[in-house]
Amino acid sequence: MSNGLSGETLASRVERSISEVIVGQRAMIEGLLIGLLTGGHVLLEGVPGLAKTLTIASLSRALDVSFRRIQFTPDLLPADLIGTMIYNPREGTFAPRKGPIFANLILADEINRAPAKVQSALLEAMQEKQVTIGDSTYRLEEPFLVLATQNPVDQEGTYQLPEAQVDRFMLKLVVTYPTRDEERGVIDRMATSGAAASIEPVASGGDILRARREVDEVYVDGKVKDYVLDLVSATRHPESIDAKLGGMVRYGASPRASIALVRAAKARAYLRGRNYVDPGDVKAVAPDVLRHRVIVTYEALAEEIGPEQVVSRVLSGVHMP
Repeated sequence: MSNGLSGETLASRVERSISEVIVGQRAMIEGLLIGLLTGGHVLLEGVPGLAKTLTIASLSRALDVSFRRIQFTPDLLPADLIGTMIYNPREGTFAPRKGPIFANLILADEINRAPAKVQSALLEAMQEKQVTIGDSTYRLEEPFLVLATQNPVDQEGTYQLPEAQVDRFMLKLVVTYPTRDEERGVIDRMATSGAAASIEPVASGGDILRARREVDEVYVDGKVKDYVLDLVSATRHPESIDAKLGGMVRYGASPRASIALVRAAKARAYLRGRNYVDPGDVKAVAPDVLRHRVIVTYEALAEEIGPEQVVSRVLSGVHMP
């Protein structure tokens, strides 16, 4: 690897800072680090109380970058997100007032609480890293990352995210309950005073961009790329590996998933101090990359076969080199 902040050092510094506040949740923290190292947006799904918002806020404090938290609500407007043109009566002119999207790290809290017109306002920012206000387009400063949370249980007053937007998220992390020992640690740490430990920045925006360039240099063998293509192809034609899945998948993963699999696997290898990707890296990140990109049919749902089950069967049915 080239000189600069190594993946192991970046990971250990950030993880050490976050662990001052968060107990456990290593998989969630690694997923956030992979998103940070690749510039890929991350969607976190889990029931309330699992520290999704707290983990993202802790990550923002560990990084010396600008951070904005946007609480999504049904009455939120696109202008509340990206900004709008403000009229100056004295000069008789309009001037842009930039919204909270103009930050390095965006926490879109309970993103499925806002209607489709607000969701669509995020698309240009997430994909093109730019925002259009009036007749002018403004580039967003790198690093730029959207980290969103949603609650899968309470669906009253929520809106299903459009498939086009969901596909823009590189990873979808399913946050689960902590283990008994981890929850005991939460009690010991938080139940007395309830005050979270303070976190000092341990990495700058320049460190992140330098680490991203090093991730780009991680080697991916042709056989690993073929394995990625086999996995993505199997989500589109799952009957090729399991006859019982015939007619169960409405849409498989898009080519964006193939790119995301390679990039996420490179980041995972980098975090482990390797300058090459092995097939195990691809298999490890595949559930987070694929689960939100596979859309099953109504027949599959009737038989209690969801995207998670399809992805699991694909991973077990496709030969790993």
